[in-house]
Amino acid sequence: MTATIASLATRLVRVPLSRPWGPDVTELSVIETVVTDSDGATGYGFSWTPTIGAASVQAMLDHDIASFAVGRAADATGLWPELWRHLHEAGGGGVTTIAMAGLDLALWDLAGRRADASVVGLVGRTQETAEVYGSGVNLHYPLDELVAQAERWVAVGYDAVKVKVGSPDLARDVERLAALRDVLGPGRRLMIDANQRWSLDQATTALEAFATFGPAWIEEPLRADDLPAHAELRRRTDVPIALGENVHTRYRFAEFLDAGVVDVAQPNIVRVGGVTPFREIAALADEYGVQVAPHLLFELSGQLALTLPRPTLVEDVEDATFTALGVLADPAPVSVDGARLAFDPAPGLGLRFA
Repeated sequence: MTATIASLATRLVRVPLSRPWGPDVTELSVIETVVTDSDGATGYGFSWTPTIGAASVQAMLDHDIASFAVGRAADATGLWPELWRHLHEAGGGGVTTIAMAGLDLALWDLAGRRADASVVGLVGRTQETAEVYGSGVNLHYPLDELVAQAERWVAVGYDAVKVKVGSPDLARDVERLAALRDVLGPGRRLMIDANQRWSLDQATTALEAFATFGPAWIEEPLRADDLPAHAELRRRTDVPIALGENVHTRYRFAEFLDAGVVDVAQPNIVRVGGVTPFREIAALADEYGVQVAPHLLFELSGQLALTLPRPTLVEDVEDATFTALGVLADPAPVSVDGARLAFDPAPGLGLRFA
C-alpha cells in the first residue's frame, strides 16, 4: 500500500549573491520543503526564485498545496496533475508551478530515499556524462571584467560559453562580442542571451550585426510569450533559437515546438513545476527532434541532464550555483570535472540546505 503524505513544512532561505545579477537582483530565494509520509519517511525538495515572489510561493505551499496534499498518496507523478487542476484558478504557471515544484521535488527525493536510489536512477540514466558550459549574468559588467570572466572559462576548459546581450546601444554589444570572440578563438561556441530585451526588428538588426561572431544560439530574443513574433524571427534568421526559461507549462512548450520556432528548449525544472512536468517536456521536445538544455539550477539540472534521450549542455553560472554560494549542507551529487559533468549518486536528489 502506498504511503500517504502526513505533513509538508517549508523554510525560506535568503541567499545573497556574491556577484549580483544587477542592481535589482542581489539575492536568490530558496523555499526548502520537507515532506513526511505516513510511514515516517522524509523527503526534501525546494522551490526557487531570484529576489521576487518567494513569500508568495511559500504562502501557496503552506496554505493551498499542503491542505490539498496531506492525506493523499505520496506519489509525485500521480499527484501532480490533480494538484495543478486544483490550483489552476490561481494561474496555470508562474507562482503556481514554482510552488508545485517544492512538493514535487520533495516527493521524488522521498521516493529515492525509500528506494536507496538517486533521482537519476529512478528516472533512468541515459547519458554517462554531459558537457558543461560557462555562463554569466554579465550585461552590467565593464568590458575588462567580461573579458576576465571569459578568460577564466577558457582556463577551466569550457568549449562553450554564454553571455548577455541587449545593451541600449547595439555598438556596445558588438564591441563586447568581438572581445569575447578574441578570447575564445574560432573553435569555441559562443551563445548569446538577450533576456527578452528586443522587439522583432531590434532582434533582426542585432542578429545581422552579430553574424560575424558565429553565435551558436540566440536565447530569449523576444518577449517569452510572443509566439507570432518568434515565428517571424525564425523566417528572418538562421541563428538557432533557444527559449523556455519563462515558459511554465508543457502545453505552452507544445505550442512553441509545434510552430517550429525553438531549436533548444530550456525548461527551468522549478519554474515548470518539478521533475514530473520536466520529464514530459523533455519527451515532447525529443518527439520534435529538439535538444533540451535545462535552465540554471546546476545541481538539479545536471542530474536530470543524465536522464535525457539526447546529449545536452549543462549551464554553470559563475558564482551562482548552490555549491558556490555555500548553501548546501553536504556536497552536491554533481560537480564539474574539466568541462564535463561528474556524478556521485546520492539517495533522492541528494540536496539539503544548510
